[in-house]
Amino acid sequence: MNNILPKLPSRDADSHKGTFGTTLIIGGCKGMSGAMVLCGTAALKSGAGLVQIGTPLSIRSEVAIGNPCYTTIDLPEDKNGQFNHQAIKKVSSFTSKASAIVLGPGAGATQACQEMAYHLLNLETPVLLDADALNSMASNRFPTEFKNKNIVITPHPGEFSRLTRLTAKEIQADRKILAMNFAQSHGLIVVLKGHGTVVSDGKSVYVNATGNPGMATGGSGDVLSGIIGALLGQGIQAFEAAKLGVYLHGLAGDHAKKQLGEHSLTALDILEHLPSAFLYHEKVLL
Repeated sequence: MNNILPKLPSRDADSHKGTFGTTLIIGGCKGMSGAMVLCGTAALKSGAGLVQIGTPLSIRSEVAIGNPCYTTIDLPEDKNGQFNHQAIKKVSSFTSKASAIVLGPGAGATQACQEMAYHLLNLETPVLLDADALNSMASNRFPTEFKNKNIVITPHPGEFSRLTRLTAKEIQADRKILAMNFAQSHGLIVVLKGHGTVVSDGKSVYVNATGNPGMATGGSGDVLSGIIGALLGQGIQAFEAAKLGVYLHGLAGDHAKKQLGEHSLTALDILEHLPSAFLYHEKVLL
């Protein structure tokens, strides 16, 4: 077990927006613009200096209206409003400058998304694969050989079931061992979401103690991806960023619960309580 959480990166007086990294988020499709807004806003509230969102042209305006503090990149799309095969070329100039990349929220489990995931697996920039990035890869076995050594995946039990070909019941019965084995065999960080989210780098395991049932709501995972993506972009090592991200995400949810209860809690409430979670963590480690 590894339950020691890292400190947040220090902020020197002469810092500028480039100091804290550029988090690039790729995803969204028609009907799923909210996933990009939640993920992008979470990254901003988690300390990213710059946030860029690559999303299909047809929803770019919807995403841009969601928050004026990030920038947007229009991606070529197919007839279903999901980014297409040409998107890799379109984002290449942005991936080369990004400090961390998040792929998957609201993207749709498409062949183009799978190709994008494989492309990112062979970069050196830290990458988080979530949601449809994982679902798009489930048709094939997740690769065990790739260049990138800073990959974080954030499956819920259903997505992990599709990746491993195990049933949800089998996964729930042995979450820690299965997460560790997958992380070790694939050379990445696994964040297996759920009650007591498990984080493993294949050697150590962290079991998160924050969070509550009210967080089982649409968009909560998009917020988590944005948090971890921002921490990666600020230079925190992948395993440490994943641990800290799930802790702060759960803590924000707990702060929201104190004010709102569990039944009315939404992903927006988690976002609104992120600042208090970060502040609490800073004070605890002083």
